[in-house]
Amino acid sequence: MTTAQAVGGSSASQAMQMIVARIERLPITRRLMTIRVIVGVATFFDAYTVLAIAFAMPQLVAEWHLTPKEVGLIIAAGYIGQLVGAVFFGWLAEKIGRLHVLLITILLFVAMDFACLFAWSGMSMMAFRFMQGIGTGGEVPVASAYINEFIGARKRGRFFLLYEVIFPVGLMFAGLIGYFLVPVYGWRAMFIVGLVPSVLSIPLRWLMPESPRWLASKGHFAEADKIVTKLEDEATKRGLPLPEPTPRPVDPRATAKSDWRELFKGIYRKRTLTIWALWVCAYTINNGMITWLPTLYKGVFKLPLQTALAYGWTTSAFGVLASVACALLIDKVGRKPWYIAAFVIAVIPLATLAVLGGTSATQILIFATMVYAVLQTIAFSLYLYSSELYPTRMRAIGTALGSAWLRAGSSIGPAMVGFIMAGYGIRWVFAAFAGVALIGGLITALFAIETKGKSLEELSP
Repeated sequence: MTTAQAVGGSSASQAMQMIVARIERLPITRRLMTIRVIVGVATFFDAYTVLAIAFAMPQLVAEWHLTPKEVGLIIAAGYIGQLVGAVFFGWLAEKIGRLHVLLITILLFVAMDFACLFAWSGMSMMAFRFMQGIGTGGEVPVASAYINEFIGARKRGRFFLLYEVIFPVGLMFAGLIGYFLVPVYGWRAMFIVGLVPSVLSIPLRWLMPESPRWLASKGHFAEADKIVTKLEDEATKRGLPLPEPTPRPVDPRATAKSDWRELFKGIYRKRTLTIWALWVCAYTINNGMITWLPTLYKGVFKLPLQTALAYGWTTSAFGVLASVACALLIDKVGRKPWYIAAFVIAVIPLATLAVLGGTSATQILIFATMVYAVLQTIAFSLYLYSSELYPTRMRAIGTALGSAWLRAGSSIGPAMVGFIMAGYGIRWVFAAFAGVALIGGLITALFAIETKGKSLEELSP
């Protein structure tokens, strides 16, 4: 029986139950894989652009005579824009749907990438990066909510994180482009490479359906039924197993009007404050380090430009390897124990750098790479965890507000590196980061909940 038939003589809550039950038993079809690839293309170049400025920065410092504080502010501007975009577009996605917001954000992202090519000073680059950040900040959390809403509980972690791993791959790709093209063609090559594929991804958005969970939460059961039916028909044609749906009680609030204030009420208050803290801790450290490393290698240790960029790329590459391992294992290990272990492990190389003083480029390469790799498993999977903590009616805004603190941490980190280096030296940067990692581990141990193996509706009434 389809949901459309069920709705005929039943309540909205029963119709929602049927939609959820049908989604939960769906196998991974070719259409779902296509959705993941299309969203992944944009996410890849979102990540690429986040780090592009780091590999352009060594040349910009020389060309525009930038001070360490100006470097920190330019890097931070993009993250502040992402904060604004995450909050605004997360709210908008609850009102007009996931797909409309994803199209708007990619258009803004592409327009500002083009504008960066014509930046003429630190202030102009800061302004363009801020505006571009608004598009990036809106795209990633909404895409995360969108993809999670198509997948059942048993496959959700692996399926989503194999999409999300494209983000650290994009960071690594930025390092490759920086290494091979920036020394030859200049800093603008970073933005040109990011522009072309991003433009090509725009028409692909028309191939994606709206989230059936979001449609059902808004009472559009016929449209949701049509989308789920297509996924079921594809599974049947391909001979994939399609067991009978098993409807489970769905809280009547599942079809209620979204209200952001609910994020700070009942069971969601602790979840909201906890996930915010995890975003801040992970990204203050990782983006504080990764965006500064090429400039640090060249400016402090006087390495050749290509060597500085190669070292930065190496760190990004290990982040990708660690992320793949996390994607394959987190459904078995669980979110909470993984995060506790990662934060605690990160304290060790950070404290080591603080004691040793970060006196050589090799020393920083080895220990900073260890820190980045282990914390990248948290950083890239927090979109999964955030989406699991909230019901459909506020999943996009909850994820977006959480990732807004990613932007806060990402802006605090680079600025903090600049100010601490200028006043106290590099040793104290790593000491401060070790303290942040320890705080992240304690918060996870005390307040985080486990979500593996549970449906989104089971986790969040």
